[in-house]
Amino acid sequence: MEWIIRLNEKLEEALTNEDLWIGMGAGFLKIIAIIIVAGLVIRIGKAIIRNFVRIRAKGPLQVSVRRENTLVKLLENVISYVTYFVAFIMILEVVHIDVRALLAGAGIVGLAVGFGAQNLVRDIITGFFIIFEDQFSVGDYVRVGTFEGHVEEIGLRTTKIKSWTGELNILPNGSIIEVTNFSIHNSIAIVDVSIAYEGEIEKAEAVIKEMLAEMPLKYEEIVQPPELLGVQTFGNAEVVLRITCETLPMKHFYIARKIRKEVKMRLDEHGIDIPSPRMVLYNREPQQQMEKGKQ
Repeated sequence: MEWIIRLNEKLEEALTNEDLWIGMGAGFLKIIAIIIVAGLVIRIGKAIIRNFVRIRAKGPLQVSVRRENTLVKLLENVISYVTYFVAFIMILEVVHIDVRALLAGAGIVGLAVGFGAQNLVRDIITGFFIIFEDQFSVGDYVRVGTFEGHVEEIGLRTTKIKSWTGELNILPNGSIIEVTNFSIHNSIAIVDVSIAYEGEIEKAEAVIKEMLAEMPLKYEEIVQPPELLGVQTFGNAEVVLRITCETLPMKHFYIARKIRKEVKMRLDEHGIDIPSPRMVLYNREPQQQMEKGKQ
């Protein structure tokens, strides 16, 4: 019973200790202040980076927009990580945890864990070379393995790729072995146009060429005037003409749809029919009757 009484006395003494509560309140306020200041530092740092890039874009030394977006994202992440780390250390000091001993112990543990963190090191090294070699940048349309879409973010450890259907794929940089980048060079739109065998091929070609010459004036995405290559293949009920057009990167799908629409409208204006599906029926009965009549 005595130890219970002593425990109650110590607990009562601790709860009634004004210095203890004042110290806890001051520490709590310091932690809140550290978190608020860390948030402000991150916001101000990101704003400085964006303004610096915006001012630099007006200078004589121009850097591609792709690379600027990538560097902005990377620097923003670095500022966030560094600020959070410093804030965490300051909070530990507020709660009277020996940071030096903790860091020394973390160094020893980190050395041991480092041997088992080879994948993490590989991801960071690969991410560094992706950014350094400008293999792809934020906003590029790429294909990495089975994933295809626009690059949302490139970090030192992971890359985020958003597909056109909305899925966000997060890939470790170490797993990126082969990359197909569709945003560096111009794209080529390929359109096949079917003309019925009964139609006038030469007239159709002349009408299409006239229409293609007008396309660059309507669509600024076209880099070179579209070209009619000629007859591509012979189908079951049609002759297939092929059209190619050089466009800005990743604009070939849009221009291909516009070319199809323009071709259909122009052919209709000149009375040139696009072939429709046909079915041929073969009747044997008349032939069998003729053979019986001969007998």
